[in-house]
Amino acid sequence: MQSWAPAGASLEPEAVWAKVQRHVELFVEYFLQYAKVRMSYRGDFLISLATSVAATLFAMGFLVVLFMKTPSLAGWRFDEVLFLYGFSLIPYGIFNVVSLNLYEFGNNYIIEGKFDRVLLRPVSSLFQVLFEAFRIESLHEVLIGLFAIHYAGVRLGLHWTLGKTALLLFWGLCGGVIYISVFLLLSTLSFWFEDRLGVHPPFWNLFAFGRYPLRIYNGFIQFVLTWIIPFGFASFYPSARLIGRAAFSPYAALIPVVAALCLTLSMAAWRFGTLHYESTGS
Repeated sequence: MQSWAPAGASLEPEAVWAKVQRHVELFVEYFLQYAKVRMSYRGDFLISLATSVAATLFAMGFLVVLFMKTPSLAGWRFDEVLFLYGFSLIPYGIFNVVSLNLYEFGNNYIIEGKFDRVLLRPVSSLFQVLFEAFRIESLHEVLIGLFAIHYAGVRLGLHWTLGKTALLLFWGLCGGVIYISVFLLLSTLSFWFEDRLGVHPPFWNLFAFGRYPLRIYNGFIQFVLTWIIPFGFASFYPSARLIGRAAFSPYAALIPVVAALCLTLSMAAWRFGTLHYESTGS
C-alpha cells in the first residue's frame, strides 16, 4: 500500500509543525492576494455583496411569513427555527468562502487542463484548488448567522457560557468541514467523468433541508440527511443540542466524528483521483 507521506518525508513533530506553519502562511498569502484582486473591482464586489446579503435576508424572511401561518413547525417554535437557521448559515458561509473551485473543478481544472499546472507545484494539490480562489462576500452569511443566533438565543433565554460558545464555534467549523468534504468527494468524480457542470447542482438543494427541523421530513429523508449525506450533523443536531433539545443530545457527540470521517473519505478519494489522473495534453 502506498504511503500518504512523500518518499523521504519526515514525520517528526518538528517537521509536521513546520509544514503546518508553511501552509498557514500560504493560506494567508493566498487570501490576501485574492482579496486585493477582488477589491480592485470594488463596484462589482459591492454589487455581489449586496445581492448575496439580500438573498440571505429574503430567505430568512420566509421564516417570518411561514410562522405567520402556523404557531410551530413539527413542534419547533419560531425562535427555535430561527436559531437553527442562523446556525446553519455559519458552516454554509465557511463552505461558500472556499467552495468556488470545487464547484468549477471539472470545467476549470480537468477539461481546461489547469490541473497539470497544480501538480507541478511543490504544494498539496488539494490545498491549491481549495484556496486559489475565495468567495469573500459569503463571509456575511457567518455574520448574519451569528446575529440570528444571538437574537433567537435572547428570546429563548439561553445563557451563553464560555464552554457553550466554544461548542457553537467548534460545531460550526465541523459543519463547514462536512459540507466541504461532501462536495470535495463529488468533485473527485471529475477525474473519471469529464463534465463541465459536474454532479454538484442536485446536491445544492439539500442545503435547504438542513435549515429546518429534520422531523418535518419523512423517515427516508431523515435517514439520508443523517447517515448518507450527513448535512443534519452540520446544522440540525448541533442546533438542537445548543437550545436544549435533549432527544437529539446523543447525536451531538458524533458531530466531530462524522466531520473527521467525511474529511478522511474525501481526502482519500482525492488522493486516489490524483494518482490516476491523466493529463489532457493541452
